[in-house]
Amino acid sequence: MTEKTPHPAHVAIAELMALTENRYKGDPNFMSSLARGLMVLQAFSPAYQALSTAEISQATGLHRAAVRRCLYTLNALGFVDSTDNRHYHLLPKVLTLGQAYLQGSDLARHAQKALDYLAKEINQSCSVATYDAGMILYVARSSVKKILQIDLGRGSRLPAYATSMGQVLLSELPSAQLEHYLATTPLLPFTEFTLTDPQSLRERLTEIKAKGYAINDQQLELGLTSLAVPMYSAKGKVVAAMNVGMSSSQSDIGELKQRLLPRLQRAAMELSLVL
Repeated sequence: MTEKTPHPAHVAIAELMALTENRYKGDPNFMSSLARGLMVLQAFSPAYQALSTAEISQATGLHRAAVRRCLYTLNALGFVDSTDNRHYHLLPKVLTLGQAYLQGSDLARHAQKALDYLAKEINQSCSVATYDAGMILYVARSSVKKILQIDLGRGSRLPAYATSMGQVLLSELPSAQLEHYLATTPLLPFTEFTLTDPQSLRERLTEIKAKGYAINDQQLELGLTSLAVPMYSAKGKVVAAMNVGMSSSQSDIGELKQRLLPRLQRAAMELSLVL
């Protein structure tokens, strides 16, 4: 049986996770073993539900021996299991790790209802995500039709630089934090349209901040176009982003701005008011 070929997004995520671990290397308060265990858990996704040690090693960048120890511990604690002693899958106990956030976060509790209404209104898939160490973290999603090769839902992550929501959130970072991101993040190409030059990305982010929205045309995946806007807290700080995604064959940039941008901005504002 051949091993699964990782989606480019998973490769980029593995690079970012490795950078995070290296950043704290030598810090006596940083528990590398805990970090690796969490990296192993995050290797699983709807598209990768059963993974071997080799596949997890490839997805995370961890040595196979480290992956085996993590899987042994996670199995003993009831978070993963294996029926064939080769491929591992998550157990329901992993839900306890995110349940407190989903129940206690105003954003997580209200965003899903807002997206379900918006997706029905415009007949397109919509999402809300926050910024998380170089990636976007989906806290809500309403999918009308499958337009991505990978399945997305609550808890899914994608590299910020290649997504419309990520570019909105990156454009709001303080200058020093953004420069550190651009200097340390591998800008891997997902398609021929992905911005992989730091200066080009910097210029795009400046433009996005000035306009107040981002249009991502096939930078993450061929055939996918998305539009994203920021979501503000009561103090005027950007806390999340909301987007709508559609097939590029359906979309026209002018139509996006004229028909969907006002609706997306209104939905983001209304959701912000209840946070």
